[in-house]
Amino acid sequence: MILASASTVVGIVVGVLVVLLVVFFVGGYIANSRRRDALDADLRARIEAADAELAQARAQDRGWERATIEAAARAAVAPREVRALHLVQVIDKPGTDADQAVLRVVGADGSESTVTLGRRDGAWVAL
Repeated sequence: MILASASTVVGIVVGVLVVLLVVFFVGGYIANSRRRDALDADLRARIEAADAELAQARAQDRGWERATIEAAARAAVAPREVRALHLVQVIDKPGTDADQAVLRVVGADGSESTVTLGRRDGAWVAL
């Protein structure tokens, strides 16, 4: 009788420990997932900012006029009103007619789209 009650107590203790381990594992997994998601969003924003700055620096280095590129992008999305234009990529292929610029267009309503411009006879046009 004493032996049976001792094995029951051991079984209960082992069961409680197993449940606690499962709860701690699941809680840790959820906390780690939330932390990773927050860090990923911050890292993604920092990478996009760096890419935009790099694209802008490269465009300035190549002698491209930002105002001309922005005017062509605004013309490409007309009559939609534009709140912001972000130069996100510069594709500088051999020859000026193969050059391309990719811009992220933020509309007045908050919608976002991408416009790819290319050079044709020295002028920037939507592709």
